[in-house]
Amino acid sequence: MFAQRKAPFTPRSNPGSRYGYRPAPIRARVGLAMRRAMTFGPMPDAEAVLRANGLSLAPMSVGEAGMNIGGTSVLATAQVSDIDSGALKALVVPAGSADPDAVNALNDAILRANAKGTPIFAFGEGVVATLRALDQTREDLAEAPAIMVSGQTVQPLEDIAAVASAAGKVG
Repeated sequence: MFAQRKAPFTPRSNPGSRYGYRPAPIRARVGLAMRRAMTFGPMPDAEAVLRANGLSLAPMSVGEAGMNIGGTSVLATAQVSDIDSGALKALVVPAGSADPDAVNALNDAILRANAKGTPIFAFGEGVVATLRALDQTREDLAEAPAIMVSGQTVQPLEDIAAVASAAGKVG
């Protein structure tokens, strides 16, 4: 017994271990619009917060070209048609550059999500792209670090706590 307590690790078979990693249960699958050099703008922890609130981010290609980031290929596991079928419960539009050919595909994904009533999270430069696709020219929201669009309502998300609160409502 004494030797077990002195072990620098806890056995995996111990279900009551406080040291084991337990991911948050997945409540909903959401589409992540892949863009070149994508970031979450001024909220670098947004992806972790979305995952911690039970949202599973499914990479979604919004262009013809595959994504290759730093020599690593990212395969799309969701399609825009998954928005129509209801398989995706939200759309996440991160900041990043879009190929000129991919702008139409991104706009299509945003418009489909909005028409279906699917919440849209946009971060950094994705805020302007989302507002432009929805034909909303609101100067007060263009500088917001993040927004959530649900139907005709556009809610600014000023901090990471607001992102967590909004993510808790998805699903």
